[in-house]
Amino acid sequence: MTQVHNSLSSSPWERGFDISYKLACEKLAKIDIEQQCRKSGAQRVEPNKVAIHYLNQSYHIMLPDGRILLADTGVEAPLRDKILILHYFTEAKGTPATGKLITYKQVPGGISYFPAFSQRTITPLVKNFGKNPELLRKVSAKLGGYEAQHGDIAVSINAFDRVSITLVLWRGDEELAPNGNILFDANISDYLSTEDIAVLTETIIWKLVKDIPSTC
Repeated sequence: MTQVHNSLSSSPWERGFDISYKLACEKLAKIDIEQQCRKSGAQRVEPNKVAIHYLNQSYHIMLPDGRILLADTGVEAPLRDKILILHYFTEAKGTPATGKLITYKQVPGGISYFPAFSQRTITPLVKNFGKNPELLRKVSAKLGGYEAQHGDIAVSINAFDRVSITLVLWRGDEELAPNGNILFDANISDYLSTEDIAVLTETIIWKLVKDIPSTC
């Protein structure tokens, strides 16, 4: 059975969950909702409700208080997910995808934070899936993952309508250990901050790890 260890760091983003959420709700109350729906790909389905897709599920952003509910059950999303959803919705610039993929080192400020990012995301990706890359393809299906043409095996996951994250694995051989990387469209900083990108990627990795069958 695969042991799942929480890799949450003690970054300011994570230490200040409640403050981050409060600030995001305050920004939500001030923005042009219709404009942000166009920029983010969300849809205003009722005067007090915006529908948005996040990790292959539909959520409702409730206006004006900023509660985030699963569309099919009405269950409130975890605080970390609520912050990510609100940050994406309120910050989206509507920039079209470029088709050019970049690494975390290439996002603003990413190179200095890359060691921490790698430890939080690439290391657990390779540790849990490097020796069995086919497993990544299997468990990513729950998040809407689809095959991408990179490395030995790669899957792309549409975290939001306009944010796709690509997970890449190389199997390795007798001389080289398995390896991996994580890629983003070059426009990602028009939708999420550098820290949000790290938090979102880490969230995806650990959702995948937790879905590894216990028999593996």
